Amino acid sequence: MKIKINLLHILFVMLILGLSACQSSTVTTGGLETTDIGTDIKINGGSYKEISVNELLSMMEKKDFTLVNVHIPFEGDLPKTDLSLAYDSIGQNLDQLGGDQNAKIVLYCKSDRMSTIAAEELVKLGYTNIWNLDGGMVAWEQAGQSIEK
Repeated sequence: MKIKINLLHILFVMLILGLSACQSSTVTTGGLETTDIGTDIKINGGSYKEISVNELLSMMEKKDFTLVNVHIPFEGDLPKTDLSLAYDSIGQNLDQLGGDQNAKIVLYCKSDRMSTIAAEELVKLGYTNIWNLDGGMVAWEQAGQSIEK
């Protein structure tokens, strides 16, 4: 009897450990699902997320966002790019982003300087789900990924 109880105890502990190892970093708030990736960058008026190349690659597996190249002049696109909008006139091209200020938008440029400016502008304009590729196309290529010319 004692052996059966110990075996059940071991199985219970293994089950608990297994469940905790499988926990997802997905959080649902207000009906919106967000993942716990990226770094929150707080600015006046809100925040945006800065993501790494590996995080963007992971997000691309289940692409649920608009990928926007804001670099000028044009020096190529990441795969699956949806739009090219100049960083310094993004506020005048909001119609191309659609009307939903809660839609997930991922920005990038060559180094991340221009995309940071664009991310800050969109946040100031009321956009709430902005993501920026840290290091831009330079980091993308350094990670062994290709740029479409």
